[in-house]
This record gives sequence, structure tokens and C-alpha cells, in this order.
Amino acid sequence: MKKQFFYLLGLVIVMFASSCSKSDTTPTPTPTPTPTPTVFDPNIRGIITANRTLKKDSVYILRGYVYVATGVTLTIEAGTKITSKRDSAGVLVVYRGAKIMAEGTAAAPIVFTSAESAPVSGDFGGVVIVGQAPGNNNHSVVEGGVDAAFSAFGGTNPADNSGTLKYVRIEYGGKAVNPGDEINGLSLYGVGSGTTIDYVEVLRGYDDAFEFFGGTVNCKHLIAYNCADDDYDMDDGYSGKIQFALSIRDPKFTDPKGTTGDVSNNFEVDNVNPANGFLLTRSPISFPVLSNFTAVGPNSAPGATASNGTIGSGTSADYGWGMRWRRGTKFILANSAVIGGSKGGLRLQEDSTIQYFVRGVSGFYNSYVHVANGLAVDVQTGLALSSPYIYDAASILALVTGSNKSTVVTDVTTLKLGDPFNNAAPNLKPLAGSPMLTGALFDFGGLTDAFFEKVAYKGAFDGTTDWTTGWAVWNK
Repeated sequence: MKKQFFYLLGLVIVMFASSCSKSDTTPTPTPTPTPTPTVFDPNIRGIITANRTLKKDSVYILRGYVYVATGVTLTIEAGTKITSKRDSAGVLVVYRGAKIMAEGTAAAPIVFTSAESAPVSGDFGGVVIVGQAPGNNNHSVVEGGVDAAFSAFGGTNPADNSGTLKYVRIEYGGKAVNPGDEINGLSLYGVGSGTTIDYVEVLRGYDDAFEFFGGTVNCKHLIAYNCADDDYDMDDGYSGKIQFALSIRDPKFTDPKGTTGDVSNNFEVDNVNPANGFLLTRSPISFPVLSNFTAVGPNSAPGATASNGTIGSGTSADYGWGMRWRRGTKFILANSAVIGGSKGGLRLQEDSTIQYFVRGVSGFYNSYVHVANGLAVDVQTGLALSSPYIYDAASILALVTGSNKSTVVTDVTTLKLGDPFNNAAPNLKPLAGSPMLTGALFDFGGLTDAFFEKVAYKGAFDGTTDWTTGWAVWNK
């Protein structure tokens, strides 16, 4: 019995020792470290080399020139705000082979703007899109101090796709690098027709609102508001189409022209600059086809009339023409109203530009032109007359009101627009009984293209729907 007792006691002791030994050799678990929270950096600098998305719940700051590299897509969510500080004005360059997908909505537009409490033009540099569509190489590189590695533009693909800009505002742009070398609000270099640009406003820019350097991109619903130089500047063989657009000028605001003799216009369209050593016939020739624009000049504020030949004291002396077609360009502007021109309404410059118009290749078609001062229709003086093409204002005016089916308006109130010269709150919709509500024609040249909506009205609005509501802003 005792032997059995001591045997059992020995087993218990062995088991207890074994248990203690196993417990002593088990390692103590290492506690999981608490992750360090990621600190959001709002600054965007340098070159974007991988796909990136900018989120609507963050505010970003562009620092200097920011480049989206070839093969990279920059996506920007609806409602996102991208800002710029005055000390390092941000310029976004979307380079050849890259894409920007900036798709806002009317309720949540994407906004590029100043980060300053008292914003001024030039706080934000601008947006530059560089594509691979054809041009005539009038400009050899992208302007405005862009890095040489990202300065080549254009190519051989007219259908090139650089992405989408939709419901986008670009505010307080216009980075000036040197005199005559600036970044525009939206610069489009060789951008192709595969790109979508729709519902874009450029406002209070120091240089041009929209400039097209060659390319074939088509656009709808554009707004140029209170920019200093030209609202729609086209050259380098640009051959795209645009429908439904506004141009509205602040009478006092132009960029300094100095002694250059340059002026600010609603439209300034060239083929090439002869100072670059090129013939005006250099191919491909600029040939924009435009319809349903409402373009409002300064109207020689405050109240000078077409008969007194003076510029009102409230208007910058550097304002020019409603339309300045020059340097060998072809053009069609149709179903539109160009009003309030300071020096004049429609101006044709250089022999080849005028001949395209006289021959019926170009046209200011089925539209209205009104001026506060100067001539409704003007041609560059000093050209030799060449029968049967007579280059004088009277003969060009006869074509405008004849085969071009356009009308010279001496009293702009007859167009019955809501409140076109109220710069702080412009109303460009035609009122009941306006002649602009009916009579649009799409039977001339490239206007027959399926791109153009065959609406009944002239100008940018139908009198009922205001497509600027919710996303566009005024009084800046």
C-alpha cells in the first residue's frame, strides 16, 4: 500500500515539474506596435511619375511647375480644390502621352484657384495640356518657362486623347515669365480630338483665357470672364470646333501693352507669326469652326456712343476688336453675337486672310456685330487692291451683310439680351421677342459636321436654360 502511495506521489511531482518547465520556456508575446498616423501633405511639387488621384475632401497646393509625365493619369475627383500661393505660382503641365481626368459636376466643380486671402491675377499659374495632334510648328516649344524636357508638343495623331476637363474653373491664372512669354488660363498645345473639354470657365487671368496652339481638340460650353488679354487665341494651325461659349470683358482690365501696339480682343486668331520667318500660307492652316458664341466687349464704359469716336473713361485704352482675324488664318464664326467692341467689330488683316473671306472659304456667318466705337467691319490699310478682290471696309461689309447673312447692329438693345454689360452679374440670355431666339443656320462649311448641335437659336443660350448655373461664378 505504501509503495503504491509513493508511486502515485512521484507521478504527480513529475507531471507538475514537466508543466512548470513547459511554461517557463514559452516566449512572451511581442506587443503589436501602434501605427504612426500618416500626415497629409497638401503640397504637390515636381514630376508626377505614377497614377495619382486628388481627393475632394482635401485642398491641394501646387508649388511651381508640376508635370504629369508620359504614360501617367492624374485623376481629380468632383469637388476638389487645387490652389496656388503667390510666391510659387503653380502651373500644372499634363505632358504628351499623359492624361488628366478632371470630371466635376455642376453641383461640385473642380476649381483651380488662388490660396491668397486677397487673390489677384497671376496667383495661380495656369493649366497646360500638351498633346500629339498636328500643328504647323509656328511655336517650336511650349511657352512660359516650362522645363525643356516637357517643352516639345504636337505630333501626327489628330485623334490624340489627353483626357477630360469637365465642369472646371481656372481662376487668377497668368504666370508672366518674360514680356510676351506667359502662361494662359488654359493652354492647349497640339491637343487632339479624342480629348473632352466641356463646361470650363477661365476667369480673371492675366493673359489669354484659352489659347490653342495647333491641334484638333473640340470644345463646348466655355466661359472667358474678365481676363486681361485675348479670350480666344488660336494659332499654329488649330483646326478644332467649338460650340456654346461666352466672352465677357472687364472694361478696366488689360495686361500692360507698353509700346508694342498690341491690344486685347475677344477673338485673336492667326495662322503663323511672320516674325518667326514663316510664310502665312504655312500648312496646316489655322481653321477654327465656331458657333453659338456670345462675346461682350467693354462697350467703352461708361457710356460713350458709336458716333462720338472716343473711348469711355472707364475703358482701358488697350482694348481692341471683338474679332481680329489675321496672319493668314481661315475661320468660320456662325450663329453668334459679338457686341461692345472698343476699336471695332470684325477686323481682317493681311492679304491671305482677306482673300479667304472674299472667296467664301471663311465667314462671319448668320450673326450679329455691334460696336461702341470705330467700324463694325474693318480691314488692314495699306494693302494693294487686287481685282477682283477689293480690300476695303465697304466691300467687306457688303459681303458680311450679303452672302454671310449677318447683321450690323447700331443699337444693341434691339437684340433683347437680359443685361449684357452688367459685368458683376451678366445676363446674356435672350428675352422674349429677341431675334436671337430663332434663325440659326448650319449649312455653311464645317457647320454641317455632326459635332454641332443643330439648335434654333443664335448665341450661347436658348432663352430658357442657363448652362452656367451652379458651377460658374461672376463678380471676380
